[in-house]
Amino acid sequence: MIEIRQAIDSDQALLVEWLLQPGVLEGFPLTDLREVEDAARIWMSYNRFGAVLTALYDGAPCGNAVLYLQPYKKLAHQCLFAIIIDERFRGRGVGKALLTALMELAKEKFHISLLHLEVYEGNEAAIHLYKKLGFTEYGVQKHFVKSNGRYLAKIMMQRYI
Repeated sequence: MIEIRQAIDSDQALLVEWLLQPGVLEGFPLTDLREVEDAARIWMSYNRFGAVLTALYDGAPCGNAVLYLQPYKKLAHQCLFAIIIDERFRGRGVGKALLTALMELAKEKFHISLLHLEVYEGNEAAIHLYKKLGFTEYGVQKHFVKSNGRYLAKIMMQRYI
């Protein structure tokens, strides 16, 4: 059974753990533990606004998502988000449930009308999920990141909610 709750402070350690799972950093522009810990701190800092959700599968934390809220009124209608699912729980509907809850939170609590994301080429499972939930591609930045000697494009997707 999948439940979604507001994140708690101890979820930050799980976020670091999930980011460090094999292959995950291929989908994030982070290189080492220092960068991962810094990114997790920034990610979780949005929890003070109620903008971070954690997914539980049979009571076990298994995923997290954040709305990177805009501080400027003219930009507050749109928001970048990030999501991560523990590798042991992928393919069980956790990502769909978490992203659906995040879209509802964005719309109802923060009055956001446009969500957007960045995903690297080759992350087919994530791209499939985003398309399934109505996100469409609006741009590609080739050679965005260089990882292990090869360049990856950043695919930008969005959805009006």
